[in-house]
Amino acid sequence: MLMKVPKNFVQGDIISYDTICKEERNVRLQRGMHFQFDDKYSILLASTREGSPYDDEIINDGKTLLYEGHDVHKTKKVPNPKIIDQPMYLKSGEFTQNGLFFDAAQKYKAGVGPAEIVRIYQKIKGGIWTFAGNFYLNDSSYETINNRKVFKFMLDLIEDKKNSKSQTNKKSPGRLIPASVKFEVYQRDKGRCVECGETSDLHYDHILPYSKGGSSTTSENIQLLCSRHNLSKSNKII
Repeated sequence: MLMKVPKNFVQGDIISYDTICKEERNVRLQRGMHFQFDDKYSILLASTREGSPYDDEIINDGKTLLYEGHDVHKTKKVPNPKIIDQPMYLKSGEFTQNGLFFDAAQKYKAGVGPAEIVRIYQKIKGGIWTFAGNFYLNDSSYETINNRKVFKFMLDLIEDKKNSKSQTNKKSPGRLIPASVKFEVYQRDKGRCVECGETSDLHYDHILPYSKGGSSTTSENIQLLCSRHNLSKSNKII
């Protein structure tokens, strides 16, 4: 059974960390994984930027995010979490966030639970984020990588054309855009709409729409547009 998709943001919206927290019930999202943040969806904070602490990857022609589970916290007793297995359980015997997401995916695969809806926010640079979209958590694995156990979660982008058109008339950019491309575009366009120089209510826009063969993986086909010019362009596309 699939649950209703939350509507607060549209894929490609550029937002601040403070805006995310305000939208998400004024909760400061200090960790990267939030299973069942409320009764409708979970939250993941992701990054596919070079040098990010976790190996998140966009695959399947931009339809799927492969998200890596999180390590134990760095402490004096554990100075290097990267050599320790990512934990399934807490000392209390309860699931960690890794375990909760893993268990939900396995139950869905077995046909005994719904596909968990996950809202993913993707970091572009310090303080600047983008809403990557709503996803279904479809699969999980706990595998050995570099001599330690690591979680991998497979999340498929929810593409609801009817839903995206109804969301304040903003146009969804289509397939996932890698964070490295988003960062390059944001730097190149100086954080402003390329049409009018507006710095607020910005969105990533495909110059040639994805539906017409435009690429999501090259900065040459991506630009920043404000909501007004994004909508204006959308209305002109036949």
